[in-house]
Amino acid sequence: MIANPPPVEFLRVTDLHAFYGESHILHGMDFRVNRGEVVTLLGRNGSGRTTTLKAILGLVGKRTGSVMVNGRETVGMQPHKIVQLGIGYCPEERGIFASLSAEENLTLLPPVGSGGMTVDELYAMFPNLQERRKSPGSRLSGGEQQMLAMARILRVGARLLLLDEITEGLAPVIVQALGRAVRTLKEKGFTVVLVEQNFRFASKLADRHYVVEHGRIVDTFAHDELERSMDKLQSYLGV
Repeated sequence: MIANPPPVEFLRVTDLHAFYGESHILHGMDFRVNRGEVVTLLGRNGSGRTTTLKAILGLVGKRTGSVMVNGRETVGMQPHKIVQLGIGYCPEERGIFASLSAEENLTLLPPVGSGGMTVDELYAMFPNLQERRKSPGSRLSGGEQQMLAMARILRVGARLLLLDEITEGLAPVIVQALGRAVRTLKEKGFTVVLVEQNFRFASKLADRHYVVEHGRIVDTFAHDELERSMDKLQSYLGV
């Protein structure tokens, strides 16, 4: 019988502190993400989840501690160097260029790694984008903009995806399409850190859930622990 290989860490965050000016937001974040996993950062608004994603990328005023990406320490590196380690960031505000067409938005960013998905592969994953490929960003619906924001980081070769509130304000049919896309990406070996308020959406996708309060991890739940841990989760999240 051949034993399964041990998991390989893609991201390790250790004692991470982050500041905006004098405001101390993260107070010692500690978590890991193995290659090919989907993990969520759960918590109430203001708990520090979005700041954690930005701190991984160096997009905060100051950070201390350790952020290891694929075995390389990134604290002290500039953001443009960090993303070249194969990180794709999908911010809550999406960052779509209003005057460019959907396809121009899709093909604008430079590669951050090899093996990015082709435009045809992305259109197969998100058929709405192919239909709207000539439409300016300002004419896309919120759901189409979200699909475009995800597709854009997949084209450039990112293998670690930081996805911030990708379902917020979207219709159920779009949320279902995004859920299918995340499952497909996991099957393809992508690694995903998901910040999400929609617990029903997140619970079906993630291997592990980290609960964030006041800028630190206060609890962790594996996927197979959720059913027996709902009372405890409700106390953290108010769901």
